[in-house]
Formats: sequence, structure tokens, C-alpha cells
Amino acid sequence: MNRTYDFLVIGAGPAGMAAAATAAKLGVATLLLDEQPDPGGQIYRGIESRGQAGVEKPGVSQADSARGLRLTQEFRASSAAYQAATQVWQLEAGGKVYVTNGERASCISARRVLLATGAMERPVPLPGWTLPGVMTVGAAQILYKTSQWLPPEATWIAGSGPLLWLYAAQVIEAGGPIAGILDTTPKSNYAHALRYTAGALRNRAYLDRGMALQKMVRKAGVRIVKDVSAVEAKGDEHVSVVRYHAGGHWREETVAMLMLHQGVVPNAHATRSLGAKHRWDALQRSFAPEVDVWGNLSVEGYAAAGDCAGIVGAEASAVQGKLAALEAARAIGVITQEQRDVEAAPLRAELTKHLPVRPFLDQLFAPRASLLVPRDDVLVCRCESITARQLRDAVGLGAMGPNQVKAFTRCGMGPCQGRLCGLAAAEVIAAARGVGMAETGVFNVRPPLKPVSLGELAGLEV
Repeated sequence: MNRTYDFLVIGAGPAGMAAAATAAKLGVATLLLDEQPDPGGQIYRGIESRGQAGVEKPGVSQADSARGLRLTQEFRASSAAYQAATQVWQLEAGGKVYVTNGERASCISARRVLLATGAMERPVPLPGWTLPGVMTVGAAQILYKTSQWLPPEATWIAGSGPLLWLYAAQVIEAGGPIAGILDTTPKSNYAHALRYTAGALRNRAYLDRGMALQKMVRKAGVRIVKDVSAVEAKGDEHVSVVRYHAGGHWREETVAMLMLHQGVVPNAHATRSLGAKHRWDALQRSFAPEVDVWGNLSVEGYAAAGDCAGIVGAEASAVQGKLAALEAARAIGVITQEQRDVEAAPLRAELTKHLPVRPFLDQLFAPRASLLVPRDDVLVCRCESITARQLRDAVGLGAMGPNQVKAFTRCGMGPCQGRLCGLAAAEVIAAARGVGMAETGVFNVRPPLKPVSLGELAGLEV
């Protein structure tokens, strides 16, 4: 059954929930879609069940729970329609969005569409990263939030970024083990981040929390190795050893599980599929869609808010979602431009509480350049089993960018559609050509955005 709404929001994280609740409050006919069974996104995943059941005790794990639960309750109390477990697989000009829910495909039309698809972990292939027992910190945190899963003894974490320290603290607080952390943050990052100290001090709460998390991890006796320049996972049928380079020497540790993390990047797959203009963010070292102050994309009728438009964090994402909702209400004639601007003034002021710290964090946790360009034998595209060597060979044959390399090698043609290998492949190609990422670009994204069956297509009303 095909439907029509004034405002369609894709993604039920902080930005999406805030946008839907704000628009509905203004009298805009709103629908919120999400792939997960419950609202919350990645950051507030399972927040309703955890909050109502009292699973989380006061401490690290509860730091953001009250805010997330309040935001979810505000959305639930609004008149916005909500459709969970729904996969978006095509976006078209004019606000046509094709989805699948319960193996049933349909088309939803909207006068305004907001993409609030959040962030994803940065893909950084390294030797042995496909071994059983190697996983990302983000995946481990999802297991913790949904089932209170804790890692086994002899678990090591390798990487850099705020999420790494947050997860380690959560595990420790829950009584779980973290044997050690291989911190790949380059020493030079600390000096480079100093230029953004003024902005960081305006958001001192973020810095205080980060230092508190690290202090908690150290106090628990977790071994921390600083300035790690290379990491390798080793094992036969399961990871058993992590090999790393630090202080001029290679060392090894026996592990039962190895978790990897190199920060998060905008999940811009949907915005790229629209053909919207994108920019290279040198600080976040990722591509993000170009948006104006209201989140408007270069494609008429579409907007983006939250981390999918540039990493800003959960609190700023919610504010951006509200601003996008005000703009949607203005665009469809529910409120005037003057009303929009009056309502937006305190929201803009609130953003100043969250955004000034971002350049400091982005520079401090910028990934080590040497880790972004894997050696020849490392798999870059797991779906099609394409190695870094094959990508370099394609460049040697005349492929100038990711899309030409895709035609040469099938890299990015698997089920993930380049989500997990896109940035990594672009890094390899840029290094092989000796040019910047802004020149290399990334894969073009074509529908379907997610796998869709012929049966679903056959049942689509046209």
C-alpha cells in the first residue's frame, strides 16, 4: 500500500526522533522509518527496555540514558506515525522513497524527506581482521546494549577514539574483563589538537567526561600501550595472538578476542545515492553531504541531520533534527519563515554548547595515516575477496578512482554495496596515485541501497 506524508524521516536515532516529534507538534503529518525494532538508533539502542527494566545502574552506562529515554518518550507521545523494521532501498527525486517491511515492498511519497541515518565505524582493514574472534568495538557495544553481553578473558582492544574508552569503561563497570588497550593515537595528534583548545574549553564537560573514562580504565588495572603504529591479528581458525609495533619494537600478546576501532564516519550511503553534493572533511577524514544551516541538501526536498551530515554527537544531532523539522514545516507552509527563525534561535544557541569541541576531538583522534593503507595481502573488500594488491594493480592498469577500480575488480559490488570497503578502498587508491582523497572520491551508489528480492519487487504497486 503506497502512502503520502508531509514529512518523512529516515532513521530513529537522536536526530530522527527529535525531528519527528518537533514536526508532529507543529501539525505536520509525519512518518518516522527505521530498520531496528525499536527507536533509539545506535547510541540509544534498546533504551526503552533498559530504562524501564532498570537494567543500568548509576554510573558510566547510565550517563546518557536519561537523556535518551526522555527523547524517546517525547517521540512516542507525539502524533508522528512510526514504522519499525523497515528497510529503505531506493530514494528518488520528488520525495519518493521505496521501502520493504515484512517482505512487502511499497512506495512512500513525502513533500519533505529528512535523512537521519547516523554514523558508522570507520573501515580500517588490517592483517587478520577477518579471523573469527576479531570484531569492532561498535559491534561489541551493540551486544552489550541488547543482551548485556560481556567479552571473555584476555580481550584486547586496538584503536583510537572516544567510543573505545566508553566501551572499555562500560565493560569494567559491568564486571567484565579488558586485558589491555593498544592505543594507536599518534603522539603528534596531541600537539596538532592544541590549536583547537579554545573551542574545546568552551565544551569542558566533554573533556572532563573523556578524562574520567580513561581514569576509570587505568584504575581498573587495564594495561595500556600508547603510540601503537601497527596491529596484526594472528591465528589459525580463531584469533589467538595480537602482534603490534610500539616503541620501535614488535611485540605479541595472547588474546581470546580482539576488538578494533578507529572512530566513526558519516553514514552517507543514502545521500550519495541521491546524487547530492558531498565534501571531503579533512579533519574527520571522511566524506559528508553538503548541507546548509537547516540541513537542506543540494537535492530539492531532501535534508540531512545528525552524524550522517558530519559527526557532531548525540546531543547536537537532536538539535539539528529539530532545526530540520522547523525548516520542513516552513517549506510546506505550516509556519512562516519568521516563526521558524524565532523557534530556531534558542536551538542555535544550544548548538554552541556542543559543536566547538568537535575540531579538537577530530584532530586528537584522527586515525594514524599508516593504518589507513594496508599492505598488499590484506583483504579490503570482504564481500568480493579483493586485496589491497588487486586495487593497486587496477590503478597501475589505468583506473583513476574507486568507480573505475570497481569495474576492474568488483570491489564494492557485494551485499554491503561498498559500505564496509568504500573509504578503505579510496585510501588505497589515493595513496597508489599519490593524490588526495578529495580528488579520488568514493564509489557511486546505485539502487537498491539494500538487497531486495524479486518477490518484493513483483508485489510493488505501480
